[in-house]
Amino acid sequence: MGVAGHNFGIGGTDICVGPAPALVEPDSQCITRAVARSGIGVFECDLQSETLCWTRNIYDLFGIDRSARPHRSEIVALYDEASRETLDRLRSRAIERRTGFTLDARITRPDGAERWVQIIAQVETERGRAARLVGTKLDITRQRTEFEALQQTAERDSLTGLANRAVFQQRFLDASRSTLGLRPLGALVLLDVDGFKQINDRYGHAAGDACLAQFGQRIQQCFPDALMVARIGGDEFAVLMPSGRNLQRLPGRIAATIALLRMPVAWNGHLLEAGASHGVALAHNAISYDAEDMFLRADQALYVAKRAR
Repeated sequence: MGVAGHNFGIGGTDICVGPAPALVEPDSQCITRAVARSGIGVFECDLQSETLCWTRNIYDLFGIDRSARPHRSEIVALYDEASRETLDRLRSRAIERRTGFTLDARITRPDGAERWVQIIAQVETERGRAARLVGTKLDITRQRTEFEALQQTAERDSLTGLANRAVFQQRFLDASRSTLGLRPLGALVLLDVDGFKQINDRYGHAAGDACLAQFGQRIQQCFPDALMVARIGGDEFAVLMPSGRNLQRLPGRIAATIALLRMPVAWNGHLLEAGASHGVALAHNAISYDAEDMFLRADQALYVAKRAR
């Protein structure tokens, strides 16, 4: 092409877009305004004095007066324990290696409000030494709340509010012996509603649902110290109990639970009466247990109990 300008190759074809414009440095105030509107706050921490320099969005996020000159020790105290420990570990490693890190952390502001903050940080050096930590902080409380709500929906049984079958499967039945999620484990208790089909046949599924919801509440009430209480089938519930001295009281607690489950459920002027059967399997090893074996043993005990009734 004979016209002076920029030529860009797209799919092998040169396209002329006119004379090359002069490069103009972006206005720093424009950048500052754009960053402020995005909700992102920029920070700098002097690694020698531990003093902080913040843009206004971070002051607002942490609920700190904008006229204050915050010191790192005061701000770190606002992080919850887990976030603070993780922050210290990532920060120390980044300073040592002259690198950066990212972290989603939970804070409690001076006014008592809890917020989630996403931190992206990078170490700046002078003469080969770490001098400053610079980066951004963003309020992600809404995103975090929405994520936790979705997770809660995915993991909870919609009728009873207990853990659902998928969670029971993933965290217990499918968990390897090296996984530390549900340990130390003492026992698996399976509970099955007796007479549930008769309630459904006589009063309808709405009555059956009300009965199951009440059963779930009662079971959770009887086992507040359980590692997990789950609805794992139509009318079947599972309770995973921790190992310890309280395990000796398990037979009495199960008997009390069965008695509570036999109490009528009030529904639309009717008293829905049902019973319950149970099966128990103790963990041979509280740390390295066989989940499938425990489930088979508890299920067999439950089957024997239902036949006996």
